[in-house]
Amino acid sequence: MTGDEFARALETVLRDLRAQSSVQPDVREPEDDYTGVILWAPDGSGQGVSLGPGDSPAERLAGLADQVQDWAVEALWTEGEPAVWPYCPWHPDSHPLTATVVEGAPVWVCPKGGQQVAPIGELPPR
Repeated sequence: MTGDEFARALETVLRDLRAQSSVQPDVREPEDDYTGVILWAPDGSGQGVSLGPGDSPAERLAGLADQVQDWAVEALWTEGEPAVWPYCPWHPDSHPLTATVVEGAPVWVCPKGGQQVAPIGELPPR
């Protein structure tokens, strides 16, 4: 995947983060040969995210969404907020949604009931 494809994939996931989270990353390119970016939290901690291997663009996007979710949960926790992102509409503040691929499309699903909530990049505002 090219740098432009990575940038579009990251913007897709960050659109969901902006829709449902008060904690937003400072996105910076690393100074070394890392193939992704570093997401910096308000507390000064950073986490690298990149597109890992996958059989399809949908799987790679779901994997990137999973990495951003890890960052968001930690950032929310350090800010003293519920460490749940993205929010499950059926089980608020109990667990986050899971990024996965269903019928070839990257989607957010409830891990408890399996219901699809939205395609990755299209979460409604909370």
